[in-house]
Amino acid sequence: MEKTHTKSALKFVKASSQSALSWSSAARGMTKDELKDRLFGKSKTCQKPAAKENTTKPQDFKLHTQERALKRAMFNYEVATKLYIIEQQKKQAEKLQKMIEEEEVRMLRKEMVPRAQLMPFFDRPFFPQRSNRALTVPREPSFHMNGKCGNSISWGVMV
Repeated sequence: MEKTHTKSALKFVKASSQSALSWSSAARGMTKDELKDRLFGKSKTCQKPAAKENTTKPQDFKLHTQERALKRAMFNYEVATKLYIIEQQKKQAEKLQKMIEEEEVRMLRKEMVPRAQLMPFFDRPFFPQRSNRALTVPREPSFHMNGKCGNSISWGVMV
């Protein structure tokens, strides 16, 4: 600890001796009041240096959110235009389909020749004609099983 004290003391002595030399040379032409002012830092001649002007200028900055908002707006606009175009194409296709159907109906109406139905004869009596088809012959149903199962059991009959 003594070494650190001695080093700082030596520095102080050197600094004070240098300042003493400058004081002694300056003190020769000064009055007593000027010396006091100089000793206690109240010199009138020594003024603080003027403050530096702030030469730095703020730079404009652009937030990333502004860029993203712009990109999102452009994307939304593109999506809206695509949807609008698709909607217009659908409307045009529906209109075209409707026109085609109307044209087909018009053509069918032109091609169809209206044929009037014959009027029934009310002055002659109606005589139904006998059918030329043969009569159907009834068959009896078969109730017994034809050996499809291992134990064939008839209804009501035990084997």
